[in-house]
Amino acid sequence: MSTPKVGFVSLGCPKALVDSERILTQLRTDGYEIVPNYDDADVVVVNTCGFIDSAKAESLDAIGEAIAENGKVIVTGCMGVDESAIRDVRPSVLSVSGPQQYEQVVGAVHAAAPRQHEHNPHIDLVPPQGVKLTPRHYAYLKISEGCNHRCSFCIIPSMRGKLVSRPVQDVLREAEGLARAGVKELLVISQDTSAYGVDLRYAAGEWRGREVKTRLTELCEALSELGIRVRLHYVYPYPHVDELIPLMAEGKLLPYLDIPFQHASPRVLKAMKRPAFEDKTLARIQRWREICPELTIRSTFIVGFPGETEEDFQYLLDWLSEAQLDRVGCFQYSPVEGAPANELGLEPVPDAIKQERWERFMAHQQEISAARLQQKIGRDIEVLVDEVDADGPIGRSEADAPEIDGMVFLQAARPLRPGDLVRARVTHADEYDLWAEVIEEAEPLKFVSV
Repeated sequence: MSTPKVGFVSLGCPKALVDSERILTQLRTDGYEIVPNYDDADVVVVNTCGFIDSAKAESLDAIGEAIAENGKVIVTGCMGVDESAIRDVRPSVLSVSGPQQYEQVVGAVHAAAPRQHEHNPHIDLVPPQGVKLTPRHYAYLKISEGCNHRCSFCIIPSMRGKLVSRPVQDVLREAEGLARAGVKELLVISQDTSAYGVDLRYAAGEWRGREVKTRLTELCEALSELGIRVRLHYVYPYPHVDELIPLMAEGKLLPYLDIPFQHASPRVLKAMKRPAFEDKTLARIQRWREICPELTIRSTFIVGFPGETEEDFQYLLDWLSEAQLDRVGCFQYSPVEGAPANELGLEPVPDAIKQERWERFMAHQQEISAARLQQKIGRDIEVLVDEVDADGPIGRSEADAPEIDGMVFLQAARPLRPGDLVRARVTHADEYDLWAEVIEEAEPLKFVSV
């Protein structure tokens, strides 16, 4: 009897990618085969993104393509919170569910493509780490869901709910399994990584025969025992983030912080209702770099928020000059249906001015990035190889997260493979990327016995 086959389209952020991995793992456990094209699939699942209007349009296009190519489509993810927004445009979808509703998605797949066998160990083999959509050598580790903040431009809390932290022992066991499976870099993600454990009152869990608090600092201390690279994303600059910097200086964590500042003007930040912002942020960044000179800070910003003046925007540019952030992304503000910002009564910034400010922002930050990368020429760095193409190996330094930061183009005297960890000497840099010559393999990762 043939095995039912499922096609899968995953859109959106890394947090949505982890949702997709969980669904796929359960489907494989249930005996389904995952296929990479529409033609071979008995049903297609589309995991949507609904953060901004352009993401919603991309999701609707993906659903439409799946319907046209296959006909049997199940929709889940952030856009699924508003079922009518999907069914009004794509009425033939079989099922619609929101984020984290794994059982509903799997149930819809069972209904659309019933299994023709009971458990078969030859079919139902699933790797211990589950089904991953990332390369074998790195993986995302989601530590919580939802967010307690109510930023005026954001609808994430209405889609994913309030903060729900995973028990620390569950997170650490998953991380341990990933390390055993060959993962060499964990990317810790959530909506608000710094708030991890607040909802659980930092309750302790047991791991490796001892108690560990469900708190970010204690979690990072424990993760450092796995002997693999640990990178932190979506870190709000709460006071206890200061505790992480010494861990980075000691080599227990990658010296990398992804902090979504979003703006610098106090007036705009107040309208955005951003948490944990204080006038002393620049001083804190300076202290962090004094403790850990290798620290890389990446962030994202929004230009053209309603009411943003030229003075506010110039304040942001001046702040960037002072902060000297290493990696920066920028978005033009886009009104999102249901966002509180729509009700603030602030004057919208014309599209032409948004575009002009975005271009000025990017040019300004490009100069900062280019100057900081020039300082790395002649230095030795650790590089994790991600891929090898016709021109040679391509990897990432400790300063680079996959897909959002720069790359390191390597010259090597011997063949390299994805997942290799090497030391290289930087020979050239541009605004975003580095070129380097491999000088030796990095020190072997020291895995702690379980």
